[in-house]
Amino acid sequence: MDPFSGCLFVFRNKRGTSIKVLMYDGQGFWLCQKRLSKGRFLWWPTVHHGATRNMAAHQLQTLLWNGNPDKDTASPDWRRLPVMA
Repeated sequence: MDPFSGCLFVFRNKRGTSIKVLMYDGQGFWLCQKRLSKGRFLWWPTVHHGATRNMAAHQLQTLLWNGNPDKDTASPDWRRLPVMA
């Protein structure tokens, strides 16, 4: 995948206590990290998903809140709000 394409790249450490998100904003790279002070991230894609996985914005939000993004009950789909003139 091309890091300059606008995609977000999400990585988890081996112990499952930290997730990092890498993105390029047109001027440089952003690296964001969330580390749990207690416990581990409960969900992560298994090997049969391969090295890449496409996720919607609400699925990433659910993952960062230590939820399962595959469950539909997590959060509603993101949608653009209409512009008021």
